[in-house]
Amino acid sequence: MESKQHKPIIGITLGDYNGIGPEVILKTINDGEILKFFTPVIYASTSLLKKYRKLCIMSEDIGFVSINEIGDAQQKKINILDCWTEDYNLEPGLVTETAGKCAFLSLQKCTEDLKNGFIDAMVTAPINKKNIQNVDFNFVGHTEYLQSAFAAPEVLMFMVSENLKIAVVSMHVPLQDVRKDITKEKIEARLQIMLQSLKKDFGITKPKIAILGLNPHAGDAGLIGKEDIEIIKPLIEEHKNKGNLVFGPYPADGFFAAKTYTSFDAVLAMYHDQGLIPFKMLAFEDGVNYTAGLKAIRTSPDHGTAYDIAGKNLANEHSFRAAVYTAIDILKNKTNTVS
Repeated sequence: MESKQHKPIIGITLGDYNGIGPEVILKTINDGEILKFFTPVIYASTSLLKKYRKLCIMSEDIGFVSINEIGDAQQKKINILDCWTEDYNLEPGLVTETAGKCAFLSLQKCTEDLKNGFIDAMVTAPINKKNIQNVDFNFVGHTEYLQSAFAAPEVLMFMVSENLKIAVVSMHVPLQDVRKDITKEKIEARLQIMLQSLKKDFGITKPKIAILGLNPHAGDAGLIGKEDIEIIKPLIEEHKNKGNLVFGPYPADGFFAAKTYTSFDAVLAMYHDQGLIPFKMLAFEDGVNYTAGLKAIRTSPDHGTAYDIAGKNLANEHSFRAAVYTAIDILKNKTNTVS
């Protein structure tokens, strides 16, 4: 990859416009300094964003340039790529079919431009996983949709912040089905993506990784389940024999209570809540969801639509801003690694 002379073009999806997506986007780009680092293209509707700007009593100095195709994007401008022409009303806090439809149109177009290399990275605002469902989106979230769109064999939902990085083996599945995902092959696939991501995306030459156990007390030597000693521990030993700094399995409760995570570059948890509860407690305001394993860069904030505060000018944009800057940092690291 050759070094690009222009500032990176970051595509931003709107998410559910009745949630806090439009607000955190506008608050992020309202910082005039931010245009020094990238060119934003928001996949949405100029009319709708103007309504939201007025609703949240934001300065009209947040000027927009309306475009119809990504090739018309202007450097040092806030570009709005209009994904629909209808003039829809805002209904903050409500779950509506129209908002779900528009969230998908935004995501679909931005993903298409990302796949074609027209934008350098994508940052996604929160969706409602129910109202976005349609014949082209039959997934439990962004991660699975993008895995399918890019035909990626495996991806990693990598929750990252400056001081903590956590990924999970079993992602958006019911708790009763978690055990089916805890196989040597699945853990190995996730671990390989984590190792490569830490090196190429985050510039960590020799990453040190902690792996959490599946069962309470990491199985307590087989007294509380056999998975930790029969599946997880042998895999860790294999990696140690290869010279990889992989340790565990650690009991999750004591691991976080004792702040053992501070001694590692990343943590691989076995299932969704085991990893995301501590992450959101420790890094909620600056946490970022990064989809590792794609042939492209996608980040998002680590929160949802927050309908309860939508349209009230109460949303905190820190996580969304962190998602933007994380995408830029990963882009730089990838470019330097290839160079």
